[in-house]
Amino acid sequence: MGIKSISASIAKIKAYLAIISLQFGYSGMYIVTAVCLKHGMNHFILSVYRHVFATLAIAPFALIFERKTRPKMTLSIFLKIMLLAFLEPVLDQNLYYVGLKDTSATLTSASVNILPAITFIMATIFRLEKVDIRKIPSQAKIIGTIVTVSGAMVMTLYRGPIINLFGRHGIDNLHSATAVAAATPSTQHWIIGTICVLSSCLGWAAFFILQSFTLKEYPSQLSLTAWICFMGSLEGAVVSLVMVRDMKAWALGWDSRLLASVYTGVICSGIAYYVQGVVNKERGPVFVTVFSPLCMIITAALGSIILHEILHLGSIIGALIIVIGLYTVVWGKSKDIRTSDEKGKTLPELPIVTDTATTNATKSIDITTLTSDDQTNQSEIPMTKKISSSQEVA
Repeated sequence: MGIKSISASIAKIKAYLAIISLQFGYSGMYIVTAVCLKHGMNHFILSVYRHVFATLAIAPFALIFERKTRPKMTLSIFLKIMLLAFLEPVLDQNLYYVGLKDTSATLTSASVNILPAITFIMATIFRLEKVDIRKIPSQAKIIGTIVTVSGAMVMTLYRGPIINLFGRHGIDNLHSATAVAAATPSTQHWIIGTICVLSSCLGWAAFFILQSFTLKEYPSQLSLTAWICFMGSLEGAVVSLVMVRDMKAWALGWDSRLLASVYTGVICSGIAYYVQGVVNKERGPVFVTVFSPLCMIITAALGSIILHEILHLGSIIGALIIVIGLYTVVWGKSKDIRTSDEKGKTLPELPIVTDTATTNATKSIDITTLTSDDQTNQSEIPMTKKISSSQEVA
């Protein structure tokens, strides 16, 4: 019983552990990618190499483990895969970097954290998320999503005083951080950049929605991940050849360019698409995206501890608000899952009980009818005999 209870507990929390682990992977991606782009690598080319390495990492597992269970490829599924490959590997990633160049890091970070809200609205429209405003779990999901986004906005837009928890080494970076902020030109294309960032979030949310529908027709998660990465490489290569004319930009060496391509490809595309697909199929797209603001908390904590970066009061307050919002959403989702599980257990038993009761009732009616008919027939027979005997006497 002890082993079974432990296994049941692990099964319940594995979705949480998987998504939280991905946030650590994304935190490392931001650091590696920032170093790579700072050394001059083009983001269009980085996106292509990222999904090339992701395909090489995932395709062998898909060929081995799903060779017998992989469903037949149809035109409808293939078109969905092409659209998935365009939404996230091509559209989302490249628009994010374009928006980052035309606006600022603060605005870009704040805008990306509206992803849970956009996904929640789209999931509700496409009936992937059950919302009944009269029920407490639905109210918790709505309020928790708003609180989570608010915490992310506080964390990025409000800085506050410096919280120096690890000595004065982090303060030495204050002048460099100020210099980077001051280096942002005042004549940037803020409108175009903002549109690009919001379009990036919209593309990412649409990716999760379409992934949820595609998994119903093509439930092989490894194969679907391999197809998305492969098609993303091809579509991204076409876009890169149009946007980047210098063929020397495609060169890779034993430096941060290769590290960023391999790390982001294997961890943040190959493994991430697969894990997100599994959790998406089990819990829905809102559950996958609602944990995305955790990446900001992890990045800020690791940057403060390992890199001795500056930690502001706004980051701590925003992190606390995000945790409260996440707990509220997760509580609402857990109530929905528990309700659906209880319905799944009770519904199959109802027809059996109803049929048995109806059968018994029918049998009792038949028996009663037959008994009454027999009694009528028996009562008629003596009456006939009495009449005939009386006539004979007369």
